[in-house]
Parts: sequence; structure tokens; C-alpha cells
Amino acid sequence: MTNIPDSYDPDRIESEWQSEWQDSDVYEFDPSDSDTQYVIDTPPPYPSGNLHLGHALGWSYIDFTARFHRLQGDAVLFPQGWDCHGLPTEVKVEEVNDIHRTDVSNEAFRDLCIEWTEARIDEMKQTMRELGYSQDWSAEYQTMDPEYWGETQSSFVEMADDDMVYRDEHPVNWCPRCETAIADAEVENVDREGTLYYVTFEGVGNDDIEIATTRPELLAACVGMAVDPDDERFEGRVGDTFEVPLFGQEVELLADDDVDPEFGSGAVMICTFGDKQDVDWWAEYDLDLRSVFTEDGHLTEEAGEFAGLSIDEAKTEIAEALDDEGYLNDSEPTEQSVGACWRCDTPIEILSKEQWFVEVDQDLILEKAEEVEWIPEHMHDRLIDWAEGMEWDWVISRQRVFATPIPAWECLDCGHWHIAERAETPVDPNEEEPAVGACPECGSEEWRGETDVMDTWMDSSITPLHISGWPGDIDLDEFEPVALRPQGHDIIRTWAFYTLLRTGALTDESPWEDILVNGMVFGPDGNKMSKSRGNVVQPNEAIEEYSADAVRQALALGGQPGSDVQFQWKEVKSASRFLTKLWNIVKFSGGHFDEDTPDIADPAYRDADRWILSELTRVADEVEAEMENYRFDAALRRLREFAWEDLADDYVELVKGRLYNGRPGERSAAEKTLYTAVTAVVRMLSPFSPHVTEEIWSHLPGTEGSVHNATWPDVDMLDEDAEAAGEYIAETASEVRRWKSENHIPLNESLDRVELYFDAGAEASLDTYDLSETVNAPIKLVEGRPDIELVPVEADADDSKVGPEFRSDAGAVMQAVADADPAEIQAQIHSGDTVTVEADGESYDLDADWLTVEEEYRAESGEEVAVVETSFGTVLVYE
Repeated sequence: MTNIPDSYDPDRIESEWQSEWQDSDVYEFDPSDSDTQYVIDTPPPYPSGNLHLGHALGWSYIDFTARFHRLQGDAVLFPQGWDCHGLPTEVKVEEVNDIHRTDVSNEAFRDLCIEWTEARIDEMKQTMRELGYSQDWSAEYQTMDPEYWGETQSSFVEMADDDMVYRDEHPVNWCPRCETAIADAEVENVDREGTLYYVTFEGVGNDDIEIATTRPELLAACVGMAVDPDDERFEGRVGDTFEVPLFGQEVELLADDDVDPEFGSGAVMICTFGDKQDVDWWAEYDLDLRSVFTEDGHLTEEAGEFAGLSIDEAKTEIAEALDDEGYLNDSEPTEQSVGACWRCDTPIEILSKEQWFVEVDQDLILEKAEEVEWIPEHMHDRLIDWAEGMEWDWVISRQRVFATPIPAWECLDCGHWHIAERAETPVDPNEEEPAVGACPECGSEEWRGETDVMDTWMDSSITPLHISGWPGDIDLDEFEPVALRPQGHDIIRTWAFYTLLRTGALTDESPWEDILVNGMVFGPDGNKMSKSRGNVVQPNEAIEEYSADAVRQALALGGQPGSDVQFQWKEVKSASRFLTKLWNIVKFSGGHFDEDTPDIADPAYRDADRWILSELTRVADEVEAEMENYRFDAALRRLREFAWEDLADDYVELVKGRLYNGRPGERSAAEKTLYTAVTAVVRMLSPFSPHVTEEIWSHLPGTEGSVHNATWPDVDMLDEDAEAAGEYIAETASEVRRWKSENHIPLNESLDRVELYFDAGAEASLDTYDLSETVNAPIKLVEGRPDIELVPVEADADDSKVGPEFRSDAGAVMQAVADADPAEIQAQIHSGDTVTVEADGESYDLDADWLTVEEEYRAESGEEVAVVETSFGTVLVYE
């Protein structure tokens, strides 16, 4: 064996192997390498530059899986993409450069976005490398590359050809800060305290009515009023007309079951639009459309004297005007849930806009989701709940700059929209004319390219198609589900939902066979990580403190997939200690390996060897099964228990005597066993701790190439009889060594003999060679129970009790107790409350509780013996 360093140095090991892997093709996907392929639909993250522990958890799960399947002999594709486009990047670039996107040209702003994104990608890739992830960087992609957005455009064209993409005017969620439409999935509900206003609407030829609203700024948009049809307060009033205060339009009172009679006065405004309920009522009752908000969140000319005010300013000033004019009856605080833009936290509005939409086919989505194996299973319910709750189609157009262009042109003469052909993509309609030439509707050749761009989820929802080679290598009808989609539970309603929608619509296939969902990582204090709490831990901080391999193990052990994980420093420290232990095992074992060790033939195995090899067989099968089921926590825990307890603490201690002093055949069997166990443990551990295992593998004789291109251990030496025998031997050795330590006896000190007494049904036939060497004593095996007796050997009294009671006689009393027959003292203790002793002809009565009698075991021969109880029977130790 090559000279392995004495101590485990993760700083050196990890940096050296990261450099080695970066310059090699060890992780490159080559489908010709295997008949079986394992393709991972890796998440393309938003390039923020900050690869936080939540990312680290998700990518660790992916890496565990990728490395495991390589060991299984699969050709693994583990690509890495970057979801570059959209609001997050634009908002950040505006913030960093202290500009609004309209302050510069679109081209200049796009260049700033690209520059910022590339720098952030480099930062995140560095952290990924430091954590030892095994992406195939030759398969890297960025959604901002024209080649990729050409694929997004092609998928748009395909869906438009199938009438699943359309353009229409419809109410949409709108972010006034970002000045763009956003999808339902991009709206986050925020709880906050608002004000409920009670406002009088004057009747037109009838009595006045009081309504309750939290949004007086929408009075100019009021087109109706509604009450519960069974609300007796409004009996006979449905159909009455009222005048909207301050603005003067007349509206009718409607009855609808969706009104909550317990809210406010029981009567509510219908405005275009305050919320989705308003949209439903507007459509159902064919009400007018009064648009009073601008795209940047101000009031339009429809608001009269309040035009130009921001929404917040208008809320205050209109409420004050209502009060001044005598329309405001009362106000009170109220708790409300407000929809906000998930990127900038600005409350969203609902505006009626002409936009591009993708039809949401709920049945198709649910059908394809049912074909996927969800890990954990209950995450499927989240997808179902979201899909069944969808009310609107997916608005995919965005009024931004840095995104995939929508490949469409509008005829300036007749308004016809022409969508590009697939062969034209990638295309920028603002720089290129449509290939169609003249308008097919009117013959005009005057076109306006679409300035709106696509939602970023249009890019990322085709990742399974992209990594499968579409459109260059396969057609849509040749697509087959990829093996795995790993992702966080927070984007089930977006990335999972949209990918099921798009892949199902384009291919009539589910995107993946399995979807592995990870949770969030909470801080060491059990709370969500936040700067304000001071509980944020960055991956590089944990790596610097312990090592990447230790951090990966801590993440694996944090919990089952799908569950939120609490980052615990103690787990990282424990993992670091385990890796040091592993290093020491290998260092010791390697001292007994040479180039011939792997080829030792027909070893003369003893019971200890057969036991550990049988245990190893079970462990390899169990860990393999847990890894196949994505139970990384259970797999790693089982492997560590075997390596630390069975292999290091028990087997290595048992065979040291044979390794150092045994005959050649006996020594060879132990060497072969150790080699088999060590190489198996290293391979099984490699998905979790790739650096240290690669380092160890490079020092072991008989190994070639990378451990990450090795094969899963195939031991196949299950032997239940050997397991039972080995457990007896290991337990006896451990208990005798513990007894020596407790009695301050050197572990290598010889004993007279050790006798093992087996309970009925336990096997009394053992190979005791290794046990004898380990405890340094002859071993005798006996069936049945030992004939031993617990004998009192010494009595003692509590001088803190005797002294105050007997004063000047206390010394004599203490000596009398020591000189007395301990058996007689014990008999008096058992028979009464006092014990009588004699000293110098005097009798002294002592409280029985003041005395103790020390007992020792005696064997049938009368020899003193130590008794150790075990799971199989009793062990007698003779010094």
C-alpha cells in the first residue's frame, strides 16, 4: 500500500481533489459506457451568487443520487443549468446600479443583466466545487443563451400550433413596482393590519345603504354592490340603484352567495378590480370596466381630482374626503391577507390587459403527475391542491427586458398576430422581420415585433426536454421521462406544475419517473435562517470549520427528504470525528496490506472474519436499498454504525493479535477480510464524502482510477451462524475490556482464564482464537449457568455517623466493625434495624443503615471471580 499520511487533513485533500476532478472527465456523461442511463433534471437556480445551505441540501441530495447510480453501473447525466432571466435579475441589477431599467436602452440594460449574471454564476460554481458536487460541466446550460431561448421559443410555437397559447385581454395580476404581469404562482399572500371603512352610498330614489371596504381608493372603479341573498337586512332592496360617493357613477345592488354577511355591514363594493372575486362578479353579471390604476401604481383620469396620486396616497386622501363630505361613518382596524409580488413584496393589483396565455389543462397535469413517483408521497397532494385550485390560465407575457423574446409580430394595418415558425427560432422580433413577409390577413408588410417577453418559468419548464436532446437529437414524440427531478417543496406550484403542464402538452408524457422533494434548512436555533435573527450559516463557513465532507454528512443525517432540516453544528462535528476515525482505520489496515492482498485466494477465515463479512453483506444490501429509496439519512447512519462499531471497535480489536502474531494463513485471512471491508466501506461512503474516499482509494492496493467510477460492493457472504458466533465473540471481548478499564487493569495484561456460560438455546461452539488473543486469556466454553456464590468479604461503617454517636469510643467501634465477620454483620442487617459489635469487652449498637458489606463472587472452587452478564449468558473472569 502506498504511504498514506498519518493524519487526516481535509483542507489539503479537498482542495487537491477538487482541482483534479475539474481537469478530468470523471463525471462526464457517456451513454455508451452502460446499457442503463440515469438522467437527472437538475434545478437551474437563479444566479444570486449566494449558494446558501438550502441549495446545499438540495444539491447534496442530487449528488448522493448521482454518485450512487454511477456505483450501480449507470451512465449518469448530472447537468447544471442556470435560470438567468426574469424579474429577480432585473430588480437586482436596478438596485446594484441605482437605475430604473428605462434609464438606459434595452440593449444596455440587457448587457448589465448578463454581466451581473455571469459573475454570480462563477461565485455559485465555486461553492458547488468546494462542496464536491459531481456535475457534468460539459452539459452546463444558461437560459439566457440564444440557443436555449431558441428552444423555449420552439416550445412556444409548438403549443401555439396546438391552440394552447393565445393572446387576449383579460384581468391579470400586476406588480406596480416591476410594471409587469405576473402569474398566480408568483403571488405570495402577506398578512398585515389594514383599516375597514364604513361608507354611505346615497340611494337613487330609495334609502341610503352602508357598505364596508378596506380599499376606498377603488371607489372610482366601483361598478356594482353585492349582498348575501339571505341577509334579512337587505330584504327587498336587491335591484336598487345607488350613487358612488365622491365620483358619482350609479351602481346596482346585486345578491350573490359568495358575499360574507358577517363582514362589515354585509354589503360590499364590486370594483374592477379589487380581487379575483370582483373579476368573477364582473364577468358573471356583465358589469362595466372602469380601470383606475396605471401600470406604475397611480390613479388614472377616471379618478378625477385624485388622478396622479399613488395608490397609498389615494387611500388616505379619499378616506379623508369621504369624512369631510359626511360619507364616512366609521373605521376600525382589521387583519387582512394581501397578495404581493414574490420578488419585490409590492402588493399586486388586478388590471385588465392584453397578454399572452398558456391554457392550463388541469386534467392533463393531474394525469401526468399521477404517473410520477413522489418522494415523499404527500408532496403529490400539494401539486393536486394547487392544480385543482387554478382559476385562470397561465399569463406568460412580461413587460420586461431580460428574458426570452416572444416570437411574434403584430400587423400594423389589421392587428393580426403572426407567430414564427420553429425553423426561424431563435429569433428576436424587435430586430428581425417575420419570414412570412406579407400579412396573411390583409397583405400588409408593416409589422411591429412583440416587445413583451416570456415568463422565466417558460424557460425552466422545458429542462427535461433540453437535457434529453430536444430539438437537435430527438423529436418530441421520441421523448421518454427522465429518471429524476430533484427540487424544493417551495416550487412545487411553479417549477413542478409548469413542467408537468408543458411536457405533458408537448409530448403526452410525464417529465420524470421520480420527483425527489427536499425541505428547507433552518438555523442552529431551529428557526428559519435570517440575518435579523443572526442564525445564518453559510456553506463556506461550515466547510472552513470542519470540511465539505463533514457538512455533506450532516445534511444527509438532518432528516428524510421532504422534511425541513435543522442545521446542527454538533452533527458536522460528529461527522468530522467519524472521518478521522475512518482515516485511522485505513491507516491501521493499510499497514497490513500489500499489492498481493486483493488477490489472496481461499483464505482460512475464522469466525470473526465470517461474522464481519456477513455483517458487511447485510450492510451493503441495506444501504443500497435505502439509497434506491432516497433515504440518505438511514443509509449513512447504518454505514457509520457498521464502520465505527462493528469494524473499528470490534473486528479490528479482535484480529490485532492474529495480524501481528498469527501464522501466515491466519494472518492472510484477517488481511483479506480487512481489505474487503475497508474497500467496501470506502465505496459506500463515497456518495456522501467524496474527497476523503477518493484520497483513501488512491492509496489502496488493487484499485484503479476514481472511486467514483468503481462498482457497488458485491460481498455475498451472508452466514447467520457466523453472525451469531461473531456477535458472541465481539460482545465478550468488549465486555471484558470494559471490565479491565473499570478496574484499572491494563488492557494487555494477561488473565488466568475466561469462561463463557451459554443460556439454554445459545450456541456453545465458538472459534475462540481471536477472543483469546484480544482479552489475553485462555477461553473455556460451558453450557448452562455457572455455579457461583456472592460472598460477603468486608464490612464498613459510616464514620460520619459513628463519630458523633460514640465520640471517644468511635475508633474502637470502627475497628470492631472491620474485625467482625462480614457474614455475621450482613445477617444482622438482614434481620433487624440494629447491628451489635464488641470492642474491649463492650457491646455497641449501631443503626443498620450506617453499615455496608462488600461482596465478591466466588466460583465453585472458591476462587474469586468477576461476573459479566451478556446477551447470550454469563462470562466469568479469573484474574
